[in-house]
Amino acid sequence: MTTIDQWILVFGVINLVLFCIGLLFFMPKKIYTTKIAVFYHNFKSHLPYLLIIGGVVAVHLIEVNIIDAYATNWIGMDFAAIFQTIEGDLVFWFSHTWMPGLVVFFVIMYIVVYPFTLWFSPLYFFVTDEKKAMKTLAYGLLIIYVIALPFYLFLPVTNVYTFHKIDSALTMALPTVENFFYATTTCNNCFPSLHVAVTLLIARSVSLTNNKKYTYFSYFCAIAVIISVIYLAIHWILDVIGGIILAFTVFFILNHYLKEE
Repeated sequence: MTTIDQWILVFGVINLVLFCIGLLFFMPKKIYTTKIAVFYHNFKSHLPYLLIIGGVVAVHLIEVNIIDAYATNWIGMDFAAIFQTIEGDLVFWFSHTWMPGLVVFFVIMYIVVYPFTLWFSPLYFFVTDEKKAMKTLAYGLLIIYVIALPFYLFLPVTNVYTFHKIDSALTMALPTVENFFYATTTCNNCFPSLHVAVTLLIARSVSLTNNKKYTYFSYFCAIAVIISVIYLAIHWILDVIGGIILAFTVFFILNHYLKEE
């Protein structure tokens, strides 16, 4: 079994545990008495949005594993040096203050909990028939990626720890995990931060439901993920600012669109 296969198995088990926790703490109790026919009806009505989400994920994986290398070679330069000139070594400084406990916590939030919210949220919206929340997540994810993709292809920005040639906090917390991690991203798809934009979108989408527990949890995750990308010396400050601006631009577009729908 390869290292990637091992981590797929590990993350599969972890997500199964998180799924059980999500069922226990976030899913309304009424779903356990809901008839199968209701879930089938929900699935049909939410299917277009689930396909949009799945399509964005599929395109992202194709970009990461096939297209990105060709685009990077064609551009022939790394814009991280420009980012470093503008903002200095503030993020790099955090790598000198790493504490094992905090590193493990933020790595788990970044690489485990954030992906969990990305798939559990549409599942929750579908099961509970939260149409506006599902539309917000699906359309928001599509718009975010359409806007971000040209930057990833034509403005390659290497992440902070790679640029400064230091060991990754991800490897410190979970040895060899980068072999799996870089099957889902690249070291130069940094501006704008997709983690920042999407975690804010998830929080916004969940807030449209009446589930206060999951809403507070999604807010907490959004804050933790934004802090993690800086504390773990992954994203530049400009990446984070770009991700925040992108998210709120999409919120503005969606607020107008959904009102008109």
